Amino acid sequence: MKMVEDLKRKPLFILAVILLLSSAQAGNTNRTSWHQCADFQTANFLHGSKLNVQFLLFTSSNPSCGELILADDGIEDTSFNSSLETKIIIHGFRALGTKPSWIEGLVRAILHTSHVNVIAVDWVHGSTGAYHSAVDNVTQLALSISHFISKLLALGVSGTSIHIIGVSLGAHVAGLVGHFHGGQLGRITGLDPAGPKYTRASLEERLDPGDALFVEAIHTDADSLLEQAGVSMRRLPKEVIVYLMTSPSAPFCVHHSLVEFRLQKKRNVVTSIEITFYSNSTKDTAKITIPQQEEVGKRLLAHKVPLCEINIVMLKYLPNNRFWRKDESHIVGKFCAAPLPLNKNRTMFCLPWNITLYGNMDLSYQLSAACA
Repeated sequence: MKMVEDLKRKPLFILAVILLLSSAQAGNTNRTSWHQCADFQTANFLHGSKLNVQFLLFTSSNPSCGELILADDGIEDTSFNSSLETKIIIHGFRALGTKPSWIEGLVRAILHTSHVNVIAVDWVHGSTGAYHSAVDNVTQLALSISHFISKLLALGVSGTSIHIIGVSLGAHVAGLVGHFHGGQLGRITGLDPAGPKYTRASLEERLDPGDALFVEAIHTDADSLLEQAGVSMRRLPKEVIVYLMTSPSAPFCVHHSLVEFRLQKKRNVVTSIEITFYSNSTKDTAKITIPQQEEVGKRLLAHKVPLCEINIVMLKYLPNNRFWRKDESHIVGKFCAAPLPLNKNRTMFCLPWNITLYGNMDLSYQLSAACA
């Protein structure tokens, strides 16, 4: 009873014991697991600030609590695990000197799917105020990050295990860091690389395909971004442009299916067919275009639920009736669909009969795609 009473009077002691036991079970006995959470700095956008870089470490054991790693402190005394892959996030221009609102969500998303070290680079002080001032700080920032990565390499971290994710202006910072390491770091992802000041920049000044073993630039708006951002996709034969279809609203992730319509006979004009998928709660549409004198038209259709949850497909033939020439009143063909990516469990299936579609008339059919 005396022990029980003693414990009741010492709740902080109990809490400390629990936390110490938890950290021991996590296997971090060689690293400091008890630390004060650190956050991004805030700068005064009216006066601007000198470049003041911080490195915040996030791990799977504590994804919402950043651990401050000072440039000259021993990284080996932190929770950093040199046997894991490392993802380094670099934000871009912060006009008002505030913390990037998206950073916490990105860190959590990475740690939810991967057991890695996540290091967020805080350079809010150097990115605030005027945009040209932030650009002037890019080289010094890249040198600071490059020096930090050199410390990681000295600990035995493999350069190929380092993945830098740069957003906007941070994408070009990532490119410069990769350039300082001879293009031998594992991967660089540029998210909407900044355009101003970089449209005509040299390879050494901006993100380019030679800055890492694998370089990708992901653009999410539609304004000729490849030219605006100064990211050329035509210099190396290994480069390729790919497009990812997304939903117009959160959470943006969608399922993708290949839809196909095969005409019974070729036509002398372009054929257009509207395809709509219906589930219990969703509706998603795409249009197939079949060139003249060809039989098959294909299109990628993005839909919010898996194909096996699609109940109805609606098909509509869209005749091209000009004043001087009337299109055919109907077409005949076969409809097929396949969830992507195709593999042994995901194959194309077709409606088991030819379909006759009349101009601008909706025809609905039940789908029975099996879930993989």
